[in-house]
Amino acid sequence: MGSFVKVGMADYKIARAPDKLITAGLGSCIGICLWDTRGQVGALAHIMLPSGELSRGISHNQAKFADMALDMVLGDLRQDGIATNRLIAKIAGGAQMFKFLGESDIMKIGLRNVQAVEENLKKHNIKMVAKDVGGSMGRTIVFDPATGELLIKTLGNGERVI
Repeated sequence: MGSFVKVGMADYKIARAPDKLITAGLGSCIGICLWDTRGQVGALAHIMLPSGELSRGISHNQAKFADMALDMVLGDLRQDGIATNRLIAKIAGGAQMFKFLGESDIMKIGLRNVQAVEENLKKHNIKMVAKDVGGSMGRTIVFDPATGELLIKTLGNGERVI
């Protein structure tokens, strides 16, 4: 029986079955789950913002950005001997937790995060096979590297597996 590997906000972890990866507090944040379809290895990144482009050179946690976190995770997986061409992705989160007046997309962080993650996965030729994004509720997710299943727990909406 494995254990739960906790992934904090602006963090990522890699785990092998039978361990499972878990993160809570996905509001506008996105949980990016990468799964090696042959090796029972998984990674989970909990990103907060779409891009670190404007913040390069500033010493802070780069794992909070969709583009930088994905680069870091893929680098660590390669160092661990994982062929990234075997990876598939599932994502969850990207909610619009607060209502804002006006039509500006600048405050729609959840939507911008979803778009950034999808673009970065595509850039790295990683196929996204499932997603549970948007809405207005937070999520807790549990990713199982043994099966590739992503359990999504939503307050008031129950649980589902993708």
